[in-house]
Amino acid sequence: MTYTLTYESEIVKPMDSHEMGLLLEQSRNNNKRDNITGCLIYYMGGFIQVLEGEKTKVLELYEKIKLDERHKNVHMFSEDDNVERSFPNWGMAYYPIDANTTNKSEFEQFKRNLLLLADFTVPKHLTAKLFWDRTKFLITNPPEDL
Repeated sequence: MTYTLTYESEIVKPMDSHEMGLLLEQSRNNNKRDNITGCLIYYMGGFIQVLEGEKTKVLELYEKIKLDERHKNVHMFSEDDNVERSFPNWGMAYYPIDANTTNKSEFEQFKRNLLLLADFTVPKHLTAKLFWDRTKFLITNPPEDL
């Protein structure tokens, strides 16, 4: 049985691409070790992430995220136990978008790509569906100044 949770958080201090790369490398290595899969979206200073794996390991990781100084306002909005993973081959997919480094045409391309991915992904459980629904909502309602 696989446990899944989805959360949102805000970033405390903007991260440059190098810092984000280091975070992702560390996360992917730890997730591989712990057999955790999922998807991470970085969007306008915030994260939305779905995590899948053995319940104890996923909850341990979520507790670490809540205590991580780089996150604030961490909020889990869905969790459930499942028979099958929605992201079985994704060690940790990552999709960045940030108003400070993205022009309108880049944002539109990002949005199209992510909407296609969301539309072609068949969620295996409610938590994955809510993750994609929330992601679609966020990317179709960009900040006014973009």
